[in-house]
Amino acid sequence: VAVCDLDAEAAAKVAGRLVERYGVRATGVGADISDSAAVHAAVERVIVELGQVDILVNNAAVDVIGRFVDSTEDTWNRIIDVNLRGTITVTRAVLDSMIESGGGRIVHIASDAGRVGSSGEVVYSATKGGVIAFGKALAREVARHGITVNSVCPGPTDTALLGQVADYSQKMYDATVRAIPLRRVAQPDEIAGVVAFLASDDAAYMTGQTLSVSGGLTMV
Repeated sequence: VAVCDLDAEAAAKVAGRLVERYGVRATGVGADISDSAAVHAAVERVIVELGQVDILVNNAAVDVIGRFVDSTEDTWNRIIDVNLRGTITVTRAVLDSMIESGGGRIVHIASDAGRVGSSGEVVYSATKGGVIAFGKALAREVARHGITVNSVCPGPTDTALLGQVADYSQKMYDATVRAIPLRRVAQPDEIAGVVAFLASDDAAYMTGQTLSVSGGLTMV
């Protein structure tokens, strides 16, 4: 298992915990996924240390909560560079290894914001919609190589990103939770379970799909 993070020390700590808990080979790699050269260097290091890449989970994202008319171009660029361009860059960096080995699994963490839009997250929603479309188009291209590509769209989830919503507007946060039929936000492990399924042999015949994990907040 390779853990990639902007914070190399944090990535190494997570990799260490995986080794201790599960006895797997793991390595932590630091890289800014908005930097193409850094991404390719990180992937090359992973291949040298662990071998071919069989599964890729694109999970990096940034967001800035606020009205679109109050946002700046610098903010747009950062969100786009990480959420959309970063996902594309990392995916391209691992594809040669997957194609050469004759298969693989790619799982994008998109968002329900990319499916239905989210107030206060206009550019974020646009990038996640782009990730969904990228996943569908790529799935058609790489299926012949035995590679599946699917997207998971979390709804409100107990992460630092959701904390930004509460900081921006507690009223908005409370209203969102009340609108969820299951009456609570998701825990990260509940998203991870869906990702694990898509990466498993049980999902071998699924590709180009978008799965919402939102507690029923969206049912489109």
